[in-house]
Amino acid sequence: MTEPDSLDTLAVNTLRGLCIDAVEQANSGHPGTPMGIAPVAYTLWQKFLRFDPQDTIWLNRDRFVLSEGHASALLWSLLYLTGVRAVDPDYEVLGRPAVTLEDLKTFRQLDSKCPGHPEYRWTSGVETTTGPLGQGVATSVGMAIAGRWLAARYNQPGFTLFDYDVYALAGDGCMMEGVSAEAASLAGHLQLANLCWIYDSNRITIEGYTDITFTEDVAARFLAYGWNVVTVADANDLDAVGRAFHTFRAETERPTLVVVHSHIGYGSPVEDTPKAHGSPLGPEGVRAAKRFLGLPEDENFHVPEGVPEHFARGIGARGGELRDGWVELFESYRRAYPAFAEELSRIQRRELPEGWDTELPEFPADEKGLATRESSGQVLNALARRVPWLVGGSADLAPSTKTRLEFDDAGDFQAATPSGRNLHLGVREHASAAVANGMALTKLRPYWSGFLIFSDYAKAAIRLSALMEIPSIHIFTHDSIGVGEDGPTHQPVEQLAGLRAMPGLLVFRPADANEVTETWRVVARLHHEPAALVLSRQALPTLDRSRFAPASGVARGAYVLADAPDGGVPDVILLATGSEVSLALSAREELAGEGIGARVVSMPCWELFDRQEREYRDQVLPPSVTARVGVEQASTFGWERYVGDRGAVIGMHTYGASAPLKQLLKQFGFTPERVAQAARDLVAAARRDATG
Repeated sequence: MTEPDSLDTLAVNTLRGLCIDAVEQANSGHPGTPMGIAPVAYTLWQKFLRFDPQDTIWLNRDRFVLSEGHASALLWSLLYLTGVRAVDPDYEVLGRPAVTLEDLKTFRQLDSKCPGHPEYRWTSGVETTTGPLGQGVATSVGMAIAGRWLAARYNQPGFTLFDYDVYALAGDGCMMEGVSAEAASLAGHLQLANLCWIYDSNRITIEGYTDITFTEDVAARFLAYGWNVVTVADANDLDAVGRAFHTFRAETERPTLVVVHSHIGYGSPVEDTPKAHGSPLGPEGVRAAKRFLGLPEDENFHVPEGVPEHFARGIGARGGELRDGWVELFESYRRAYPAFAEELSRIQRRELPEGWDTELPEFPADEKGLATRESSGQVLNALARRVPWLVGGSADLAPSTKTRLEFDDAGDFQAATPSGRNLHLGVREHASAAVANGMALTKLRPYWSGFLIFSDYAKAAIRLSALMEIPSIHIFTHDSIGVGEDGPTHQPVEQLAGLRAMPGLLVFRPADANEVTETWRVVARLHHEPAALVLSRQALPTLDRSRFAPASGVARGAYVLADAPDGGVPDVILLATGSEVSLALSAREELAGEGIGARVVSMPCWELFDRQEREYRDQVLPPSVTARVGVEQASTFGWERYVGDRGAVIGMHTYGASAPLKQLLKQFGFTPERVAQAARDLVAAARRDATG
């Protein structure tokens, strides 16, 4: 019988061999990192990770995040050898494996379950999409925050439902990225003792050894953040690796950084160089590596007898026992705390509670109105009172973004008060968005907020929320040159176009308070799409819905707000979003006095409008009406698809300026007179064309 120590070594080397072969067969990928760090990943999964391969969505599972996503071959090999089962979109565990040996053989190929980097919702067992370095560790902070919050709300005496840990495996590149520094600083402040980052310090990146770029004392930096730091001198020392994880589990007041010194190519005859990190080993390198590991040199994707069974006796048996015990505990909990149990069932399936929208406000007509950031704050509070797992905060701007939950039991999330629903994320926009993603992956409904201009700092994490199809809520205020005296550094111009360019992201720019309510009504029901709410700093009139169409048209992305006065086919269509809708309405009145029939179309969400059937879109924007004016205090990029080549767009072609709002509006042409004149010109041109 094979001794346990020998089985450990054999299992580690089997992981290495599968990674070598996957990369070699694809002729693409990174073999060095997975080979070097395989002993650490093996020790974590086989001996510590509380994870049931038969139920990858068990609520109290430990989370494993491969932040150095270029080492994905290691994760695919682990999922295969541990027998992880797939989950379907309805969150039902299926009998088929998440990864088969055939999947490994198609690593990095079209439609393979083993893509080049881990992709959430594509392969079961992947907790988050990684690849852009630093994103994984930053997202893991959100998972850890969610774990603390879930425990604070739902754990009861005798019922510890939530005590999971979050592990993230990171490399030198992750540690260089700014987002990881933001996230680590926040995690240290919040004392997230359920968080462990494993720093694979192999001292090599694509360009070469890290001594050409990265010579800081990472351990000292994390100690300054308030982390516990443990060092493992050799990644191949399984006992030392195990002691490090025991140290993490014993820590109750700080997150833990385990610094592991590893070698690209694991110290084999394969040359310890950046080439071994970033490209296949080649036939001779493969044979040399396998010879060193004691694997058959000429057999690919070799899985020695007894290795899968070894994993089954380890993580398989332990994870199954822990999961079964938790399910039994939850059934008792359901009888003792049925309301909380019902909440958890809804959270898992992203279902809203009964009566979730009963308190959403309807705003009376008001010429003075209020800023959409103000109305959004009111709607958010009304929604949050009915949806207890709606949790979020701001990147240090809650007084400006109006995103603080003000009701009595909302509270602040801090180390000593983890049941609080107001997060204070600090001046950390990139980490804020990544943290929200981590919370969404844990099935809470998170939001974060900042100024629209600073969405640029968070763009990578916003993009990943769309790529992963998770309903993170990104709230942006100060949406235009309406910021005024703060000047062009704070006045967004191209940001709206950039957000709209992201596939799968719904971008809303509501025109008044009631459009804000309807925006939140749509956003609250999203299951697989993130949303960006783009809101004004300045007050906007609350439209009289007895004169104009109901704001429920938001659900279709765009709608006819006000038609031509005679109700017939309009002479011109004025299209606008946000603060410019009321401007278009004023221009419509001016044109009506001249006998020009103008239709005003509010377009709060282009993406939803583009999904509507052709019949509806043609009703809103009749193809026969070519005189169209788009109005938006942003880049004109993208408007051509709605106004056509015979239309006009009044927008921003430069950056803004520092001046009071009224002066800026006049300077850049956002006045009823300018809009009306553009409409007159287009109507005249259309009439000339019609008469030949």
